[in-house]
Amino acid sequence: MTKAQARQLVVCVNNDGYAASLEKRKIYVALRDAAAEKHGMFRIVDESGEDYLYPRTLFRSIALPLAVRRAVLAA
Repeated sequence: MTKAQARQLVVCVNNDGYAASLEKRKIYVALRDAAAEKHGMFRIVDESGEDYLYPRTLFRSIALPLAVRRAVLAA
């Protein structure tokens, strides 16, 4: 798995209980974590710049054109 395959882009659709850590409608990087996914969680790089587990229900996966995806991941 390449570094790009190990990350996916998601958008926060609900931050109830996590308003200090997540912004609604913001795009986040979700790191692949098989153990977390088995428990219905995403490993998200949040506002602190660190990665933490959050319920998958707070996010929706998004697909972006390749050039936009690269730009978002590089930012």
